[in-house]
This record gives sequence, structure tokens and C-alpha cells, in this order.
Amino acid sequence: MYQVGVDIGGTNIAMGLVDEALEVVQRESMPFEIKGGGERTAEIIHEGTLAMLKRQGAGLYDLDSVGVVVPGSIDPTGRVVINAYNLNFHNEPLKARIQKQFGDIPVFLANDADGAALAELHKGAFVGCRTAVLFTLGTGVGGGLILGGRMFHGGLGNGCELGHALLVSGGEQCTCGNKGCIEAYCSATAIIRDAVRAMEKHPDSLLFERTMGKPECMNAKTAIDCAREGDSAALEVFHNYVDHLGSAVASMINLLDCERVAIGGGVSAAGEFLFEPLRKNVHAKSFFENHGSVVPAVMGNDAGIIGAAMLRRNEE
Repeated sequence: MYQVGVDIGGTNIAMGLVDEALEVVQRESMPFEIKGGGERTAEIIHEGTLAMLKRQGAGLYDLDSVGVVVPGSIDPTGRVVINAYNLNFHNEPLKARIQKQFGDIPVFLANDADGAALAELHKGAFVGCRTAVLFTLGTGVGGGLILGGRMFHGGLGNGCELGHALLVSGGEQCTCGNKGCIEAYCSATAIIRDAVRAMEKHPDSLLFERTMGKPECMNAKTAIDCAREGDSAALEVFHNYVDHLGSAVASMINLLDCERVAIGGGVSAAGEFLFEPLRKNVHAKSFFENHGSVVPAVMGNDAGIIGAAMLRRNEE
């Protein structure tokens, strides 16, 4: 039997046919059609699934479940996408639309960061763990919790918004409307914001040279590369970033006594240049001497597909 895992993004819908060994045996990527809404999205998922099954020499009778993850909040029943701004989904009954396409085959719906944590549990950095935390560092900060060996949806079923835990009282403005959230300090967007400020303050810096003093030319990789090359302005930005991220990670360790914290997303591509100082920062702030490890996430682009495919197993 196979599971279908679907990762809906603002540009593409990535799908995979996953076997019992958690290997993606077929893949499909189809454009996300924002004007088509949830109904067209459900049709695209069905079309892509049929194409994968045909290539595999299988049919719908070989399909055990369909799991779907989206970059947005899901209602406590797991049926409705409350808000997924990049998809223009608001109170979208996505599960029912997909279920209509697949008949009696069970359909499951979850947040994409939660799905990524589930993928790390079954095949990645969290294998063998009962308690673990995933941070995904990109344009925003996502995250997922593994508690008791299962994906944790929140006490009331509203999910876990790690990126919107408060880090600095009255701090930087966050996209959610609050100030001082983890996302406002630990995202790639935060690095860009602080690097632009540093560039404008230090026109003699490598940051200024690499971007020609143009804020629109700044990105997180450029800022980190300049820090790696020893630019003092960039290093100050990077050290402040590591300090804030270390506080966020240590807070999760002190709260949950988790076995492992994994860091994924684009910022994690900095590798040991990020992880070495981050581990030292976390260790200094951790209440427990023998605290859990801080490691890179390993599932990469397959996290959404594998996590979505494992949603039925998580429920069972």
C-alpha cells in the first residue's frame, strides 16, 4: 500500500507517492493556481495522484491515505484551513474538497511545519526520540513539537506557533501584529532587516560593498557570507542573531527537557558557521547540564511530502 503526501506551496504543489519503507517512489509537481481556490487545488491533487499511480503501475485501490500540509493554520477538527495567506485560503474547507475527489480513501490535513517535524520523527533527525522540537528558519519562523512520540497539535487543537512565542518585550514588530516574537528576531527576514541597518550605518563595510548600498539587494545569505569573511558590521548582526536564536532554543529545552532540537530552513544552510556558536550559546543558557542536542534538520525538501504521508500513522 502507498500513502500520498502533498505539500502545498504558494507557487507549486509538490506530491509524492510514499511506500511502506517511507521511500518516495514517484514524484509530481504541479503549479498552484491561486485563482482556482480550494476546489481547483483538490482537483490538481487528484490529477497528480493518478499520474503517479499510473507510472507506478498501481491504482487508487493501492492507496491507503492522502495527507496534505499547508503553510497556514488549521482548525481543531483538522478539516478547515483557517488562514493560509500565501494561498489566499481563509476558512477554506479543504479536507472536504479533497475527500470528494478521493471517495472513501482517508484524507488528513495539517500545518506544513508540523508535518516537517513528523517527517523528522519517522525518517530524519528525530528518529528514536519521544520529545523533540523543530525550528524552520526562513522568511518567517515555523516549528513543530514532538511530544510522547507523536506530533503535538496543541492543547485545544489550534496548533503550536513557535515563531510567535514572545522573545523580547516591546521589541521589533512582527508580521502577526505583536512585537518581540521569535519570528521578528530569528527569521531570515530579521537578518536582512538588521543587515540593512548595519550597511546604512557602516558605508565602509563589506555589506555595503556587496549590495552597492541598495537595501533591495540584501539577503540573508549575503549577510552571513560577509560575516563569514570577517566583516565587523556583518559579524555584529550575526552574533546578535545567534544570541536571539540561542534564547529561543534554550527556552524550548528548559521548558520541555527535549531530547533534540533540529534547525531547518534556509538559514540552516550556513552549516557549522551557525551551529557551532549556537550550541555554545544554548549550552550557556540551558538549565540542564545534560540538555538535549542541537542538530541540523535532515529531511530538506522531502519534509513536507514525507510528513504529509505520515499523518495517518500519527493519528493511529
